Amino acid sequence: MFTAKKRLLATLFMTAVIAFQHTSAQKPKLPTRWTQEAMTSASPFPEYPRPQLQRKDWLSMNGKWDYTGGKQAPDALNPAKPASFATVKEKILVPYCPESVLSGIERSQETNMWYKKSFEVPAAWKGKQVILHFDAVDHNATVFVNGKKAGTHAGGYDSFSFDITPFLKNGSNELIVAAHDPNDGRTPSGKNGPRGDYTYTSGIWQSVWLEPVSVNYIKNIRLTPDLPNKKLRVSVEAGAGTIMAVAMEGKKIVAETKGQAGKEFDIPLSNPKTWSPENPFLYDLKLTLLDKNGKPADEVTSYFGMRDIRLGKVNGVVRPLLNDQFVMQVGLLDQGYWPDGILTAPTDEALKFDVEFTKKAGFNLIRKHMKTEPKRFYYWADKLGLLVWQDMPAMWYQHEDTARTRSTFRKELKAVMDDLYNSPSIITWVPFNENWGAFDVREITDWVKKYDPSRLVNGNSGFNNNPGYQKAAGDPGNGDFVDTHIYIGPYDASQPDTKRAASLGEYGGVGLYVRGHMWPVENNAYGYEPSKSALTDKYVLLMDQVEQLMKYKGLSVAVYTQTTDVEHEINGLLTYDRAFEKMDPERVREVNQAVINESRKMN
Repeated sequence: MFTAKKRLLATLFMTAVIAFQHTSAQKPKLPTRWTQEAMTSASPFPEYPRPQLQRKDWLSMNGKWDYTGGKQAPDALNPAKPASFATVKEKILVPYCPESVLSGIERSQETNMWYKKSFEVPAAWKGKQVILHFDAVDHNATVFVNGKKAGTHAGGYDSFSFDITPFLKNGSNELIVAAHDPNDGRTPSGKNGPRGDYTYTSGIWQSVWLEPVSVNYIKNIRLTPDLPNKKLRVSVEAGAGTIMAVAMEGKKIVAETKGQAGKEFDIPLSNPKTWSPENPFLYDLKLTLLDKNGKPADEVTSYFGMRDIRLGKVNGVVRPLLNDQFVMQVGLLDQGYWPDGILTAPTDEALKFDVEFTKKAGFNLIRKHMKTEPKRFYYWADKLGLLVWQDMPAMWYQHEDTARTRSTFRKELKAVMDDLYNSPSIITWVPFNENWGAFDVREITDWVKKYDPSRLVNGNSGFNNNPGYQKAAGDPGNGDFVDTHIYIGPYDASQPDTKRAASLGEYGGVGLYVRGHMWPVENNAYGYEPSKSALTDKYVLLMDQVEQLMKYKGLSVAVYTQTTDVEHEINGLLTYDRAFEKMDPERVREVNQAVINESRKMN
């Protein structure tokens, strides 16, 4: 009797502990205006996740999954069979990483992660192939469908998919995903690595979804604007067949052409409208795959922007030219971290908010720093009109086990470039930042330029800075930019040489304490101001100095640190929760636009 009573009390105690842990994990340290919506959503991110390759039918797999994880969980690195979920009680909200409060787990770096979800294929998909899409899983993913291995993928920042049709059955199906992420700095991980500044994240961190397709279908497309020659270059990855391409301006057809799957072809545009931050015009595009009988086998919708980016001389100074004109690139360092979702924005509206705020404050550039985003982020940059510099997330231990680590970096760099290639807003690739994980910088810079000659390349942004644990590689001497980071700056910024434009890839970093809106750690910045008005005054002064460097020292790009506070860093234009504007956006816009307008007069 006494033993049974003790057992009952122990059970009640453990139930209370589990309930408390679950409840405490649901209390955000610093909520945003979107936190509650995300936490209570049955299916987060209900928007179609891939705007440049869109079909009508699809099914989101976001939502509650069974979950188990941690170092004591079954090894999730390339397992031969799925783990058992017989005793698993935890639920995780996909696509939020287990370290985030939005996930419902909120535990430190998990290493081994196992996810399970049951689903049924819609009856209307009968006779179709079913493709399972993952927009990002960090870092190694192994996928099982009804106990059979459907595929594996390595890489934390690019999307991937599997044809799961052979593994499906009528009625309920079981999907199990094993994700393994040691966070050991030997794969690209950016600020998310062992020497990074912020909360580590792992596992599924972007959307998971299903899509029905025909046996012969359009797997991928590659769109390259060729503005000087008034055409869009198109390549369609599909089985054999003819591609019917239709470009539209609203409902008006402006061009029609045919090509062959697997072979590049052109869509001529007699009088192309250009894309720019001031006028982000986008054409709609419909691509239809015809079978050997001329009947449609597949159809997707997309969009494209006609813009040209290259270097040229303006009054003898090498500068980046957008659509044949120099426009000063006035940007924000945008790290894309969130207090509730960490590496994942809480909602699509939140993603859009950061882009809209940047635009509202008069900037024309985002430097997406050390991470990638869901494709809808780039859609908003394309649609609203912001230039994007895309960093490659750094690895940290490039000098250890070089045959493995360096080849992994090269492979994942190519995958990221392929994944984001079609976005017209992306005008510059940045393979390395401040010598973090830098190796073979000259060779990789040249490779990136050769692989994608349609964009500019900044081989090592801030080559003058280096982590304390390794020697700086220094100026690679090639690529399209001479790029230094100066805190607070902007003086001592780079000057152009005979072949490269000058960029101030990071500067500023001035902080402001805002009680009630800071991450609960010791907060810091490169400098401080006592009030919103004083911080705004400081920014205006810095931009006045940037203008002097632009006019008289050849500076073409200035990237201020940063869009928002990030955990311990309080040097954002916005607080980390996006609730408080730390500078007057109207005054910021006024000085930004004044500098941009002065740059136009230099053409």
